[in-house]
Amino acid sequence: MTSTLEGGSFGRNFIFRKEKMIFRNTWKIKAHLNIQKKLAMKVLMVLTSHDELGDTGKKTGFWVEEFATPYYVLADAGVDITLASPKGGQPPIDPSSTTEDAQTEATKRFDKDVDLQKKLANTKKLEHIEASDFDGVFYPGGHGPLWDLAVDLKSISLIEDFDAQMKPLAFVCHAPGVLGNVRSHNEPLVRDKDVTGFANTEEEAVGLTEVVPFLVEDKLNQMGANYSKGKDWSSYVKIDGKLITGQNPVSSEEAARALLRML
Repeated sequence: MTSTLEGGSFGRNFIFRKEKMIFRNTWKIKAHLNIQKKLAMKVLMVLTSHDELGDTGKKTGFWVEEFATPYYVLADAGVDITLASPKGGQPPIDPSSTTEDAQTEATKRFDKDVDLQKKLANTKKLEHIEASDFDGVFYPGGHGPLWDLAVDLKSISLIEDFDAQMKPLAFVCHAPGVLGNVRSHNEPLVRDKDVTGFANTEEEAVGLTEVVPFLVEDKLNQMGANYSKGKDWSSYVKIDGKLITGQNPVSSEEAARALLRML
């Protein structure tokens, strides 16, 4: 009889200790996840809202590769990404970036990513965005930014705020062109900075030299930047302090990884 009671007591104690251990481990896991959540870096991605390719009657917008590739580089590393655009909602996709020859692993992944497509369709309006809420910013290109983001006062002030707060800023392909009106310490932000961006020879190759409002390479040189370029259509990225610029769509991944290292 005593043996039976002792056995029952032992069993209850064993179960109690096991439940206590499970509770403790569960608490540790939750605490760890909460810490990870608090430590997650936040990056703002700013996309164009402009969809008219000058007076050609054709459409433009952002280049899918320049959005999808950086997005997945950052998101796969645990970065919390917010999407924004001047008008909010669905930013226009450049139809030329959806053709078969423009596809990459990242764009194919995006085509199947229903969640990201929904997120993209609901970008926040730039007017509601503050640099203080983020750890860095990334501007994908496409020709659209040359018409709206280059002169958008909110975008300009946001970039200036990120710079003043010494946070990393990344721009790829045509997006470095939005820096033309950005200032730092009463001077052009890019003055004496090592930068790159869509080359004049690349613009000529796509037949839009006479269509765009300005050429990225020319604009950066006019602002006193130390512009340089690599081979056309090859990855080429320049880093100067917290400023990251990529030359073309192929440079998207390298630029995003540079931003990731700075976070």
